[in-house]
Amino acid sequence: MFSAVLAGPRVTVHLVRRLFASVLKAAETVPRIATAVDDVRATLRQIERLLTYVAEELPELTDQLDRIRARVDGLEERTREPAGRD
Repeated sequence: MFSAVLAGPRVTVHLVRRLFASVLKAAETVPRIATAVDDVRATLRQIERLLTYVAEELPELTDQLDRIRARVDGLEERTREPAGRD
């Protein structure tokens, strides 16, 4: 009978210990989560920088491609002209 009376407090103490252990475990993971979030933010900043660079360079690249295309077209026309005269 005495053990039945102590069962309630024993279960309560056991549950409180498990609760504290869970809280401590959760508190230990917070710094790791914060570090991971910081890493994600840094990665997003780097991606934003890269996208800004690409957006700034894209018009220049299209201009260069247009110039190259015009030169290639000019060379093709020159190579066709002599063949057409024969």
